[in-house]
Amino acid sequence: MVINANQTPDARQLALITAQLGRPPRGIEAVAAIDGEGTPLVLRMAPIVDGKPFPTLYWLCDTRLKIELSRIEAAGVIKQLENRLREDPDFLIAYHASHRDYVATRWRCMSDAQRTEVARLGYETVLTRRGIGGIGNWDQVRCLHTQYAHHLCGDNVIGRWLDAEFKVADCLA
Repeated sequence: MVINANQTPDARQLALITAQLGRPPRGIEAVAAIDGEGTPLVLRMAPIVDGKPFPTLYWLCDTRLKIELSRIEAAGVIKQLENRLREDPDFLIAYHASHRDYVATRWRCMSDAQRTEVARLGYETVLTRRGIGGIGNWDQVRCLHTQYAHHLCGDNVIGRWLDAEFKVADCLA
């Protein structure tokens, strides 16, 4: 079971996140999704980390999901998805809508101070035009992990497809 959390991580969750990542986390704004046990699945990241734009709003941190999606990526699914994007106009339209949802959510999640800092550093264009996982070409798929993280927190057609084709969410059971 996936629960949209959007909460500040507690001490237990921070310890789990550190173990999941193999290092102390940087730039976490919130735990965006958890499982039924409260284990962090997805982190919502700050727009600027160490003075540079962080490439992704949602960071998939759950080890089970990372392993499952890496297995699927290794099987060549990104190439299959990109072929579908070229051949299926409705899928491409839905994918572009996923990117627009991602960009709008990233901007909406920023505080006024963060928006001011983004503008001061000259990163407004980057953070309003780069889509899921920081990708510039919305006709390509860069990473299933970022797609699936967005799926667990927003509207992502590739995440829905991954669940339909590969039952990715079942690895959480």
